[in-house]
Amino acid sequence: MVQNKLPAQLEKILSESFYIRTTLIRKNGTPRTVETTYVWLQEGYVNKIILSGYPGKRDWVASMSRNSKVTVHTVEFEPWFDINSEAKVIRKLDKKLPYLIAFIEHWAQRPGFPRTRFKILLTAVKINRWLKLPWWGPFIIAKKIFNGMPCVEITFASKPILRKDEGPPPLSEPQNGRPF
Repeated sequence: MVQNKLPAQLEKILSESFYIRTTLIRKNGTPRTVETTYVWLQEGYVNKIILSGYPGKRDWVASMSRNSKVTVHTVEFEPWFDINSEAKVIRKLDKKLPYLIAFIEHWAQRPGFPRTRFKILLTAVKINRWLKLPWWGPFIIAKKIFNGMPCVEITFASKPILRKDEGPPPLSEPQNGRPF
């Protein structure tokens, strides 16, 4: 875990971007580069990226749980950076819920996102959790959705490297014509 201040350019990219590419190692030992949605969090000088998305199983989550060494690549703005990192899959709802809420709040900043509906829903969930009420009524549906969402905490393990070539690495192609 690196506890250094990030370059201002990288901080701006991480705070304004919605997509990140991550190179991981598959079960068969080959590298794979995926593009996912994320939120960047700073806890003191510790920089984390939380990867998430729609509920459901993801091969990239399984790969990261087997091999935590990953490389994060910025993609939306120049200049491009690569950062060696450590991935940790978070499965327990109590641990991942604050990250998922931060992820959804970041995602809600995108143009055209139905902010009001999500703000009401997230506020209700936050109040429910703060009051430590049971997951009842409509909250049962919210709990099911949150439980199904992937949650991977990626902590930067080295200083960022400014990429000198043309952009981030390309996304991996499906193997044997099968989707990932």
